[in-house]
Amino acid sequence: MGSSKRLAAHYDMRAQHQEILRAARSGPLQSLTDRELALREQPITIYPQPYRVVQAWVRFGARAIRVDAKLARSTPLAAGIEFRAGDETFRCWVWGNAVSASSED
Repeated sequence: MGSSKRLAAHYDMRAQHQEILRAARSGPLQSLTDRELALREQPITIYPQPYRVVQAWVRFGARAIRVDAKLARSTPLAAGIEFRAGDETFRCWVWGNAVSASSED
């Protein structure tokens, strides 16, 4: 009897959401500062929906985890992402090299 790819994807998503919620208890979601973003000096691109699906490294306190996220905006050096876990939506800025295109695209 074969396994369902759809069910496997669902269980993977649930496991990731649980990991995100555990990490969120480790501390606040870290985001780049205004100084690091330098938005007054750098152009910013805001993407309309649908956002591009990416994988990104984020930090909650000192704990780093990789999440499936949506790219909402970017500068030449940084990416503004959002991701969900449970009923909560998280948004942050990360360095561009912390983000890679997802295989779901």
